[in-house]
Amino acid sequence: MDNEFQPDAIIVGFGLAGLTAAMEITNTGKKVLLLDQETEQNIGGQAFWSFGGLFLINSPQQRRLGIKDSYELAKQDWMGTADFDRKEDYWPKQWAEAYLNFAANEKYDYISKMGIKLMFMVGWAERGDGSADGHGNSVPRFHVSWGTGTGVVKPFVEKAYEAKAKGLLEMRFRHRVTSLITENGKVTGIEGDILENDNKERGEATSRIVVSQFKYCAPHIIIASGGIGANHELVRKNWPQRLGKAPEKMVSGVPAYVDGKMIGITENAGADIINRDRMWHYTEGLQNWNPIWPDHGIRILPGPSSLWFDANGNRLPAPFLPGFDTLGTLKYIQDTGFSYSWFILTQKIIKKEFALSGSEQNPDITNKDYSLFLKRIFGKKAPGPVEAFKEHGKDFIVSDNLQDLIKRMNELSGDHLLDYEKVKSQIEARDRELDNSFSKDTQVNYIRSTRKYLGDKLGRVATPHKILDPRNGPLIAVRLNILTRKTLGGIKTNLNGQVLREDDTIIEGLYAAGEVAGFGGGGMHGYRALEGTFLGGCIFSGMKAGKYIAGLK
Repeated sequence: MDNEFQPDAIIVGFGLAGLTAAMEITNTGKKVLLLDQETEQNIGGQAFWSFGGLFLINSPQQRRLGIKDSYELAKQDWMGTADFDRKEDYWPKQWAEAYLNFAANEKYDYISKMGIKLMFMVGWAERGDGSADGHGNSVPRFHVSWGTGTGVVKPFVEKAYEAKAKGLLEMRFRHRVTSLITENGKVTGIEGDILENDNKERGEATSRIVVSQFKYCAPHIIIASGGIGANHELVRKNWPQRLGKAPEKMVSGVPAYVDGKMIGITENAGADIINRDRMWHYTEGLQNWNPIWPDHGIRILPGPSSLWFDANGNRLPAPFLPGFDTLGTLKYIQDTGFSYSWFILTQKIIKKEFALSGSEQNPDITNKDYSLFLKRIFGKKAPGPVEAFKEHGKDFIVSDNLQDLIKRMNELSGDHLLDYEKVKSQIEARDRELDNSFSKDTQVNYIRSTRKYLGDKLGRVATPHKILDPRNGPLIAVRLNILTRKTLGGIKTNLNGQVLREDDTIIEGLYAAGEVAGFGGGGMHGYRALEGTFLGGCIFSGMKAGKYIAGLK
């Protein structure tokens, strides 16, 4: 660092949490050095690739749709979902309560002032386990940014470049931290490798060839380096027994740079790493037919109507229905001894209910294209990227009859576990339940119930119909893979973002924000998440650490 720019804070990681912290600090005239191991093309990190979901409580969008939400109801849902039960959950629980208060009050104004606009429909993610006080959202709370994750990240990136133009922020790309510098128990700086330049497109794996070293010092160091989702070895190492055996095969929902290495580096400096076994992976992963990063997987954001079968051809029981209980379903699937499962559905269902997670998979919303978005809602086909997966995706099978569909499903898996008559009888039994306006089938009853919500009826849930009626075809089968995504545990911090030792004493000069801190405190989601809480957690934890440092004299 030259003598002309002496930073008040160094931030490791230029994702959403790091950018938020940088904005809060530079807003007060203090100087920030922002660095990352990746190239400038990747600024914004994983948030850029996200669908852009934001968890809000009692928002204007909810009220306009007749949704009655409240802090009390959201806290009931959060605590029933998190199921905090460990001694080390003290700080995660404090963060959860603080975040709920933020989501119910300040958050809407905070993101609005940044220019982030939300779509008028509110999605209903993680619909729960069927109990009022257990896991899941009692009401729709998933607000999609008009612009997806790119729309969320963009204003924070712009603020960073504005601060740079004012001389308040310097960026160092291709700087990979290998250790934290400590003096008398206080963190005073960072050191590491400078990697060679690389012109690959955003998201592509970049070179790891070292060309030089660096060493920078500042009174405050913020770690905002993200999670472990692309490091499958680390995922398997931390995999909890409660979710069954760790999958032998997974696809990656995040780029290769999400390697989790800063967690171990911070631990070497004395930080307490808690809840390593709490993680958030999806069961509806697709192998990307047009990959950007290694093992690139895309998650289906499913509506509730597809019939879900395990590898042995057994229909999954409630509450393991599409969009209900992610980790409960993950355990069920892993307990079968196979790390894949199947959707069987119709063209009517895929057109209405299938969305793909990711900014690049939603060009209508990402590019704010109103005409294309209306085509998504009222068109005769599924959104273009979904139809492309149906045509090119390795995991998709389309057929006019069930017998041929099952035959090709067996050929795709190579396990030949599916019995045509067994699968057919289960689908026929479900179809008979539609002959009356009442039913004993939980999934059928829920589909009928959820269409009472305008957002679902208009753009998310297909009209109930018989799967085997040719008029609703063709039939579609989708093989679903386990897809890695988020780290729910991490570096323990207090509500200022200050990193804590095992005995809860503060490591002076060291902070953590975003996924590396379990989005706050070392795991504010507990065992499970309500969705739409990850981007908001990055913003909130980055804001808290940034404001604390900004307020110091």
